[in-house]
Amino acid sequence: MTTADPEIAQQIAANRARYETLKAAGTGQAPQAMPQLTSLASAAIDPAVVIFSETVPGGWYANYRLKVGERIRIASPAGNSAVALLAWNAADTSERLNHADSIKIQWTAALAKGRLLFSDMGRVLLSIVEDSSGAHDVLAGGLNAASVTRKYGADAALRNTRTNFVLAASKFGLDPRDIPPFVTFFAPVSVAEDGSLGWREGARRAGDFVELRAEMDLLVAISNCPHPLDPSPTYVAGAVEVSTLAALPQDPTDFCRRATSEAVRGFENNDFYRAK
Repeated sequence: MTTADPEIAQQIAANRARYETLKAAGTGQAPQAMPQLTSLASAAIDPAVVIFSETVPGGWYANYRLKVGERIRIASPAGNSAVALLAWNAADTSERLNHADSIKIQWTAALAKGRLLFSDMGRVLLSIVEDSSGAHDVLAGGLNAASVTRKYGADAALRNTRTNFVLAASKFGLDPRDIPPFVTFFAPVSVAEDGSLGWREGARRAGDFVELRAEMDLLVAISNCPHPLDPSPTYVAGAVEVSTLAALPQDPTDFCRRATSEAVRGFENNDFYRAK
């Protein structure tokens, strides 16, 4: 059955109407219009603010420690990378990225410039302050060893996201129980009306980048492996350029902090946490 079926179409419309009603009740206000994507022309980084910079090869992972206000810039020079990311509160690693709450709290699965990544304590871990892509995934997850073998064949040299995150977590003294679901940047996943997931071929561009600001002291891990829905029959994961950048003076008009009532509450929770 498809949405051409009148009963299915009616149910979809009813579900959508209920969602909009709950959203209006939950937010209490209309969110501001989201900012435009960042232009690729502004991709240059001021060398004076660079703390650390490195290239992460395709298939590999990396770990970073960020102080509040510092930023992490991830760029995909060839436009054929998908970068999964996890983050933990550096002071208490039982608080970590909650990708489900990041969707529910903001009433959207479309992460882009101006959106936030929330923890499971209702606090803001990261703000997306720059983003040239807008093609990011919070729904499909990542490859593990078995799925890499099914998709690309038995080759021990082909790494996977699950194993990468196990290794990355261990560098912070964490174990597999500390690895929650994650977000993946540069992954143009689409959702059809029937809920099926697809891939928007051609949506990734060479030079795309995303920049996230730490809203508390964080431990961050990334994995640069192909996305499960990438239709390429071969294992393709271009190298990515990662830079950590110094904190900038706080802007009282910062969009990320004031765009929605949920954002305001999240940053209030951060303030209360730091004041304890």
